[in-house]
Amino acid sequence: MKHVAIVGMGVGTGTLTVEGAAAITQAEVRLGSQRLLDLYHDCTGESIICLRPADIATAIRANNANIFAVLVSGDVGFYSASAGLSDALADCATVRFLPGISTVNALFARLQLPWQDAAFMSAHGRMPNVADTVRRNRLTFCLTGGNVNNIGESLVSAGFRDLTVHVGENLGSAAERVYTATAGTLKQGQYPSLTALVFVNENFNDRTPTGIPDERFARTDGVPMTKSEVRAIVAAKLALQPDDVCWDIGAGTGSVTIEMALSAYRGHVYAIERCADTMPLIGANCRQFHIGNVTPICGAAPDALADLPAPDVVFIGGSGGELAAILQVIWNKNPQARIVVTAVTIETAGLALAAMQSAGHEPDIVQISASRGKRAGRVHLMEAMNPITILSAGGIQ
Repeated sequence: MKHVAIVGMGVGTGTLTVEGAAAITQAEVRLGSQRLLDLYHDCTGESIICLRPADIATAIRANNANIFAVLVSGDVGFYSASAGLSDALADCATVRFLPGISTVNALFARLQLPWQDAAFMSAHGRMPNVADTVRRNRLTFCLTGGNVNNIGESLVSAGFRDLTVHVGENLGSAAERVYTATAGTLKQGQYPSLTALVFVNENFNDRTPTGIPDERFARTDGVPMTKSEVRAIVAAKLALQPDDVCWDIGAGTGSVTIEMALSAYRGHVYAIERCADTMPLIGANCRQFHIGNVTPICGAAPDALADLPAPDVVFIGGSGGELAAILQVIWNKNPQARIVVTAVTIETAGLALAAMQSAGHEPDIVQISASRGKRAGRVHLMEAMNPITILSAGGIQ
């Protein structure tokens, strides 16, 4: 059997452990990036430039040597190239992981901050939902992968322009720089690829509210909004999961969009609204509630749905008379989608019932007749709102 040590190199030669250094110098073959291999160019043995885990496993299998060291940056357990190597080499090698000082350790130590309660993200090769993680946590650590400007843009769009951020550049090198800024400053400027960020949100909020009071939303006259009492029941019927892909069709002000996004905080919400004048309200409410996982789409359903990813959950608050066609598009994309429809008129309720039944779904039907108390001099009167019929079908509730 071959013997493979996967060595976390830390954030500079001074942070490599004694055990890790011994494994590297004793290895017959070293594998890793050019930058890491150059640190041991004077060692005996062979060096192979190899980055992807699958390529590393192939190179080790094909080599006649018995003792290998795989050099990975930072720590072996934090967004590391070591992932999957144990399984890939299980039939031909014994593998041991030697931890290193990660960028997390190093930056929080520079800041003299404890990090046991922090959230962790990486933007290497992807653009994660940074805003919603920041909203839910006091401390958020992010490896940027060269995406600092995009991260700044997403935070500003979510209303976090003035959020405090600690920036760590080239940690462990002669070019190391650690400083404090605001999220808004990240939108511009040049940052090295080895940049890490720590966001500090003292007003973090990890609750998942439903039935948010109407007055908390940005509104304009003439733009319909699903009322708080209805939204609370709609949320229960939607039965949202954190990773759900959601559609809000006929989004209006975006009140249901916001509540969907707060519940599906690891997923994404597509807010479809045909009235262009309404679109700024959706953006304003996303900033108000620090939401970063919403994509507003100006267009009429069902045509506007064609290029969207298959939904897990759909709310239809307005269909423009195209309800049957909209439902067909949804079930074509995902026959298991959970769908909730609100209807103000008897005709819309009837269309929804017929369309759901024709697709093999027997919907759950609830009608809400809510009244709100209103002061009238020294007394209070109950003022009735229009009854709303809610039909829900599909998915797993």
